[in-house]
Amino acid sequence: MTKRARLIYNPTSGREEMRKRLPEILQRLERGGLETSTHATIGEGDATLAAADAIERGFDIIIAAGGDGTLYEVINGMAEKAYRPALGILPLGTTNDFARALNIPRSWEGAVDVILQQHTRPIDVGKMNQRYFINIAGGGSLTELTYEVPSKLKTMIGQLAYYMKGLEKLPRLRPIELYIRTDEGELHEEVMLFLISNSNSVGGFERLAPDASLSDGLFDVLILKKCNLAEFIRLVTLALRGEHLGDPNIIYFQTRHIQVTSPDYVQINLDGEFGGTLPCVFTNLPSHLHIFVDESGQSVYKTNPLQQIKLPWKIKAGVDGNEQEEQ
Repeated sequence: MTKRARLIYNPTSGREEMRKRLPEILQRLERGGLETSTHATIGEGDATLAAADAIERGFDIIIAAGGDGTLYEVINGMAEKAYRPALGILPLGTTNDFARALNIPRSWEGAVDVILQQHTRPIDVGKMNQRYFINIAGGGSLTELTYEVPSKLKTMIGQLAYYMKGLEKLPRLRPIELYIRTDEGELHEEVMLFLISNSNSVGGFERLAPDASLSDGLFDVLILKKCNLAEFIRLVTLALRGEHLGDPNIIYFQTRHIQVTSPDYVQINLDGEFGGTLPCVFTNLPSHLHIFVDESGQSVYKTNPLQQIKLPWKIKAGVDGNEQEEQ
């Protein structure tokens, strides 16, 4: 039986590949047995409405094509629904932290083939007040980078844009006062930033939360205590190697539920998007969504994994298969 899919894509994504490749993507999905209709987003929040509409119309699959921002909006259109279709991801944006965490191929061909395998994995979803996130929530000056960097600059130089903006903000970093309450205890601390992570891939750092799991029902919480600029730079260096968790300036713990308040004005970042301000309550929703992943576990984000993925159709060499894709 043919399944119906709704492809929601951002036509102004950091990689212009989507516009050019859309006919090929749709053809590949159709050959794999998916009857796919498309929705091109037209502004902020539109992907959320499109995902909710797809559920109301009874689609079997929703596919988010774009970066972490597009995925965030799609999640928010799905998370509150009683019926939540399986979710596919085409990581075509400037930043694709969540796709990297799941080893979903960055190449559109490989990512489509992962969807066509029809193998899903249950994934935890984070809820903050009345919003949802799938990868990371945080607060503090540096967490504001992702929505402060102009979209044109991201398109031009990609991830480098965030690092440039970060260097610009470093001299102006200021601590914030936090009151944190979890099921395990309470904490009052002056901090530079806090991160509530669902995966191990955050802002291009693949070892920031090395023990994080997408399906354990727990958040991994990292808090950077008040420190000077030199200490901060040293900790960034440690984080690149995954050696930061033992540092006395770092507070790390796991929890299912966390309440954060502050007398200061603190903006919240949800999956790279502005999510409001404190106070906030964060709750982990275990196995809330099912996302397509490579059943073999061999695909990787950074390289083309087409030779590793078993496709669900017969390949005609030199016409429509791996031989053609390698050219």
